[in-house]
Amino acid sequence: MAISVSSISINVVNLGANSNGGTDSSKAFLKAWESACSSSGSSTISVPSGRYLISSPVEFSGDDCKASAITFRIDGTLVAPANYLELANNANWIMFQRTNRVSIFGGTLDARGSGLWACKNGGGDCPSGATSLQFTNSNNVLVSGLTSLNSQMFHIVVHGCNNVKLEGTKVTAIEDSPNTDGIHISQSSNVRVMNSKIGTGDDCVSIGPGSTNLWVQNITCGPGHGISIGSLGRDSNEPGVQNITVSTAKFTGTQNGVRIKTWAKPSTGFVKDVMFQHLTMDDVQNPVIIDQHYCNGKKNCPDLGSGIKVSDVTYQDIRGTSASKVAVTFDCNKEKPCSGIKMRGVSVKHGDSKAAVKSECANVVGVSIAGAGCNSN
Repeated sequence: MAISVSSISINVVNLGANSNGGTDSSKAFLKAWESACSSSGSSTISVPSGRYLISSPVEFSGDDCKASAITFRIDGTLVAPANYLELANNANWIMFQRTNRVSIFGGTLDARGSGLWACKNGGGDCPSGATSLQFTNSNNVLVSGLTSLNSQMFHIVVHGCNNVKLEGTKVTAIEDSPNTDGIHISQSSNVRVMNSKIGTGDDCVSIGPGSTNLWVQNITCGPGHGISIGSLGRDSNEPGVQNITVSTAKFTGTQNGVRIKTWAKPSTGFVKDVMFQHLTMDDVQNPVIIDQHYCNGKKNCPDLGSGIKVSDVTYQDIRGTSASKVAVTFDCNKEKPCSGIKMRGVSVKHGDSKAAVKSECANVVGVSIAGAGCNSN
């Protein structure tokens, strides 16, 4: 005998949400979540077209949630308050915590972060700012077709999660918007980032400590700081990063292409089993870089030797142009040299002149570079 599982549909407007962009709809969204969670079957929360003001941080918690799955279908835009100070002292604007089987389809998040960027760029005493969307300690997450605009800080964060897919994501912020990483992943496993266009003021994709089994594919990056593993090693005791693939990405006018960055201080972390493949560089300042002397801000920088061991990293089929004469930089740690570095089919020229570029290596052992030299120092 078949068992019927109930399915409910919830419209946030019916719970008091207002699409005029000026009336706070936070409580209506939380009511919709509460109603969805109370169902033992699957639930769909619908957000019609229009602009919905979310004036305070909202947390969608999976604690005591009975639903087998919850889906957000968003045709409208969620907007932050015009005054950035109403959110900027909070870590997150919209957060999903301890959830299972949550999906988000479509929609736009407009965090209106330009006021906070101006404060930071002007050297003022500014708050850190809120991440626009964060998933923490959650499993089986799908985000498809979401647009994130002008985040105060990071756009999307995945932390402590398993089995996450982000596809068709569009991230937009200006080039000098500080700390606005597009997608940041940490302490998570089995995460896929696919078919996304990211232009921002920091890393397009950043991969933090404890990230394993990640697949990043078909990404358009620019402006921004490229796709980075790290920074790592800021803490003395942190988990490693392993089994990372970045495939089929295009970088246009970015500060970096693919980068591994670690602090020059003791740490238990590591980076291993990384594949960078099928990448196109267009006027990129540092197309390929390992920087084990990373220091954000360049003040009071440690120089104790990075505790992060970097090994078994492959660069394959990387082509295009470099904005600098040094297209490949491996600045590794003397105490724990980079090892198992392989390069195949890497062909990058210098700007419009198409002149040959250099590769500079420090403290690298077991390097295998086909078709290019590696000037040691």
